[in-house]
Amino acid sequence: MAVITIDPLTRIEGHLKIELDVNLGVVTGARASGTMARGIEKLLKGKDPRDATYVTERICGVCFSAHGWASSLAVEKAHGTENIPNAARLLRNLIAGACWLHDHMLHFYHLSAVDYLDLGVLSQYTGTDTYLNKIRDQLIAELNNPPLEGEYIGPFLPAYAPDDFSIHDLDTVATLVTHYLQALEMQVKAKKMSALFGGKQPHQSGIITGGVTEFPQRIKRDEFQILLNEVRAFVENVYVADVINVGTGPLAQLAMSEVGVGYGNYLSYGGFPEKNGHYLYPEGAMIEGILSETSRPGIEPHITEDVTHGWYEPGTGGHPSQTIQEFDLDKTGAYSFVKAPRFKGQPMEVGPLARMMIAANRMDENAYYHHAVQTFISLVNQGVQPGAVARHAARALETLMLCDGLQRWLNELNVLNGGRTVPIHDTEHWDPPVTGNGYGMIEAPRGSLGHWINIQDHKIDRYACVVPTTWNASPVDEYGIPGPYEKALIGCPVPDPENPINVGRIIRSFDPCIACAVHILTAKKETNHLIIG
Repeated sequence: MAVITIDPLTRIEGHLKIELDVNLGVVTGARASGTMARGIEKLLKGKDPRDATYVTERICGVCFSAHGWASSLAVEKAHGTENIPNAARLLRNLIAGACWLHDHMLHFYHLSAVDYLDLGVLSQYTGTDTYLNKIRDQLIAELNNPPLEGEYIGPFLPAYAPDDFSIHDLDTVATLVTHYLQALEMQVKAKKMSALFGGKQPHQSGIITGGVTEFPQRIKRDEFQILLNEVRAFVENVYVADVINVGTGPLAQLAMSEVGVGYGNYLSYGGFPEKNGHYLYPEGAMIEGILSETSRPGIEPHITEDVTHGWYEPGTGGHPSQTIQEFDLDKTGAYSFVKAPRFKGQPMEVGPLARMMIAANRMDENAYYHHAVQTFISLVNQGVQPGAVARHAARALETLMLCDGLQRWLNELNVLNGGRTVPIHDTEHWDPPVTGNGYGMIEAPRGSLGHWINIQDHKIDRYACVVPTTWNASPVDEYGIPGPYEKALIGCPVPDPENPINVGRIIRSFDPCIACAVHILTAKKETNHLIIG
C-alpha cells in the first residue's frame, strides 16, 4: 500500500492537505486536513453585534457577501427584526447574486478546467488567435526549459500529467482556453455589478443589520442591467454550453463513472428569498435519497458539530449555538482544524450538486420549476452519476437559474422606484438588546452557510460559523464516519501514485473554500509527497 500526501492542494481557497491510502491503484482511505485555524469567532467576543457583518466578511475574500448576509440575518433575529423591507431583500439578492456569477465562472475555467485538459496539445496550435499564440509560445518554452524553483511559472503549469480521461482534442482545448480568457473579462463585469449596489468589492458595505444602506439611483440600475445582459449571454452561450458539451462528450466516460460519488446525503438551507416566501434554490435535507426536512426551522435544530478528530478541546462541539473555539494542538487523533458538522448524525454534502438534487426532488412544487433543473434531470437519466463531473454541471445550470433570478429581482426593484421614497432598513430594531440569540442560514456559492450569535449585556458573548467547506471537508466523527470529501475519494482510481490527477478532480469539484487562499505554484515533487499546482 502506498501513502500519498498532497500538501497543499492548490487552485482552491485556503490551505488543504489530502492524505491517501492507495492499494492496487485505488484509494482505500482518505484524510482531509484543514491546516489553518479560523479565529474570527473568538475575535468577535465582546464586540457590538452590528460589527459582526463587517468582521465576518473578512473570513474570505471570495465568500464575503455570503458571510455578511448570514451574519446580518443572525443579528437581526437576535435584535427582534422579523421582516426587512422588500427593497432590502431584492438588493441583498442582487449584491450577493452578482458575486455568485463571478465565483462560479472562476471555479470552472480558472480553478478546475486544467484538471481535464491536455494543455500540451496547444504546442501544435497553428491558428491566428493572438492570445493562443502567446500561450503556445510560453508553453513550448516552459516544456523545453522547465523553470527553476522560484522562477515565474505560467498560468497552466505545473499540472498533473494528462490521463485517459483528459481532453486531447486540439480544437476543444483551444476553445476552452479561449473561453478561459473571456471568463476573466466576465468576472470583472460580475464584480462591478455587485460593487454598484454593494458600495465596493471585495468586502461589500451595502448589506447591514436591518437591511441595506442605499437604494441605487436609476443610472446604477441601468448599468447593472447592461452588465447583466453581457454576463448572462456568456453564461448561457458559453459557460453552460462548455460544461454540458464536455460532460456528455469527451468526459462522458468520467461523468458516468463512480469517480467522486459520495454518500447521497444532500443539504440546502434555501438560497435567495423570493417575494412569495419561497427560495430560488429550495430548502431541503435528503438522506439516502429521501427528503427529511424541507424548511430552515426544521433543519436548524438538528445541526451539530463533532470535534473528535479536530484540534479543539473536548466538549467544544455540539449545536452551533453552544460551540466555542478552544484549540488543542496536541490532541491525540486530531488531524484537522475543520470540525465535523452533522445533520441528524449524518454527514451531508452541500453545494451546487446538493441544491440541484433537492430542487429535482421538489419539482412537484411550481416555485422550483426551471428548465435548468429539467436539464440536470435529463443528464441523470442519461447515466451521469452524482460525482465530479455532475458537480460542474449542477454549478453551471444553477448559474443560469441565477441569471433569471437577477433579472427578475432587478425588474421588481425598478417597479418599487415609483418616484417616492423606498424603505430599505428596519430602524426600530437597530440597537442591540440586553440579551438575545439568533441564527442566519443562507446558501453561499459553495453550499449551506450558517452563523449563530449570543448577545449578553448588549455585546457578543458567543459566535459560531458553520461554513460550506466545514460540511464537505469534515474529518471522521466520533462514530468513525468520514466526511464528504473523504467518502468521495474512496474508490478513486490512482494508477500512478506520482500522478493522482483524479484526486484533484474530485476535491476541486466541491470548490473548497478553506479560507482566503494563498495560491502556491511550484514544480517541486518528492516521493509520496506531491506539491502541485
